[in-house]
Amino acid sequence: MEGQVPGAMGSSGSLVLRFGQTCFSCASLLFMCLDIEFYSYTTFCFLVTVMGLVIPWSLVLVLADAYSVFFKSLDLQRRNLLMIIIGDLVLSFLSLAAASSTASVADLLLDVGKSFCPEKLCSRYQLSAAMAFLSWFLSFSSSLFNLWLLPAL
Repeated sequence: MEGQVPGAMGSSGSLVLRFGQTCFSCASLLFMCLDIEFYSYTTFCFLVTVMGLVIPWSLVLVLADAYSVFFKSLDLQRRNLLMIIIGDLVLSFLSLAAASSTASVADLLLDVGKSFCPEKLCSRYQLSAAMAFLSWFLSFSSSLFNLWLLPAL
């Protein structure tokens, strides 16, 4: 596409953003689910649920971007791009909420003492929150790039 925004849907920049988003979401889910004790806290379950939604969304958009970059450019319609922007915004704000709540609860549990959360386990929860923050940043960036492209369609 001529005059395309570097990180907008169908570009190689978007492919990199989506791939990073998928990797960070998978890492967040993996670090959270390495231990069964996360079910005890609602905020940790919320992070798992949100990452469970972000991963398939990201994978579908990675495939669409890969097809566009490697085979042929997708013909983006305004309505389709608007749905992608809305989906990205909703999932990015859910990711931000889940990452923030997970980080704060993990920090609180570390301050309370080892009886609630062993240090190794809480640090894993904090690492999961950090991966969710990175996923949020990439998702929100992608949404902004697509929003920038929207008036041109």
